[in-house]
Amino acid sequence: MKKIILTGGGTAGHVTPHLALLPALQQAGVAVHYIGSHAGIERELAERENLPYSPIAAGKLRRYFDLRNVTDMFRVAKGLHDARRILKREKPDLVFSKGGFVTVPVLMAARMLRIPTVIHESDLTPGLANRIAAPFAQKICVAFPETLKHVSEKKGVLTGIPIRSDLLTGRREKGLATCNFDPNSTQPVLLVTGGSSGAQVINKNLREALPEITKKFRVIHLCGKGNLAESRPPGATPQNYAEFEYISDGLNDLYAAADIVLSRAGAGTIFELLAMRKPHLLVPLSRAASRGDQILNAHSFAAQGFSAVLPEEEMTPARLNSECTALYNTRDKFKTAMATHGQTDSIAATLAVLHAVLQ
Repeated sequence: MKKIILTGGGTAGHVTPHLALLPALQQAGVAVHYIGSHAGIERELAERENLPYSPIAAGKLRRYFDLRNVTDMFRVAKGLHDARRILKREKPDLVFSKGGFVTVPVLMAARMLRIPTVIHESDLTPGLANRIAAPFAQKICVAFPETLKHVSEKKGVLTGIPIRSDLLTGRREKGLATCNFDPNSTQPVLLVTGGSSGAQVINKNLREALPEITKKFRVIHLCGKGNLAESRPPGATPQNYAEFEYISDGLNDLYAAADIVLSRAGAGTIFELLAMRKPHLLVPLSRAASRGDQILNAHSFAAQGFSAVLPEEEMTPARLNSECTALYNTRDKFKTAMATHGQTDSIAATLAVLHAVLQ
């Protein structure tokens, strides 16, 4: 394999597994090129890694009636034209897709040019983009064993999710320093994140819960781009509350500083929490705002004893406070369960699939 095209976007979860594979690919002398959207987070993350990047037009495929479905059909067509031109120019040996609607025209173009493709599905059930792309792929890597029954028996391979090795090397003292927290304090640290885009329901309830929750915890709040509070919330002081939009460099240090984590249930995030053995409370995105994939992810992890779960519809400031307290008090139980999980070396497993496709 001399050159590989990586594609995926829309959320950080569709990009970070690519970045986890990057060192192994570069060490093997593989040239890497990224195709994503013009303004998605994938462009920022790829360019931060100094990856050659080519943007294409991207349209969202909605499951409900919306006039934008009509206009986005033209964006998909433009994306297909863009992707075909880029692939003909780059001449890759393989295309590896992590999901997101920007990947559909790339995989269609690869099929037209007879370039082998592999896709990766992180969630328990495949998303719409990957369901559309599945017929074009030679192999489908999956994170959950349950997902294998949703994909072709001949194509599905259980690989897990590639996790960035740097997440496991964070330093607690650096994370505390980033937040300007006292390194000698014995008060535990709660890290709250709604993902790269943030989660309004989590942000709102956390801020309202701060007068009570900061009696027990110091709080690191990753609120999402554009979601910083206009003023310091009641109950928050520089000693007990640190708020950031999103942190990429140094995220491992913030995780290292955290005793417990409250998070959405995106597959990439929960597998990272599992790898780090961080006790966590999941607030999956509701069915009203999604296809329910995060709910299935959370239930799978809860059934294995890895996660506590708080349904979004049941969240209140008081409930958030009590659930975080209960999680902290029982944290050793979750650590033990996570420690017994026989994790696959996801990077090696995924690379083995990519190489096998080229044999």
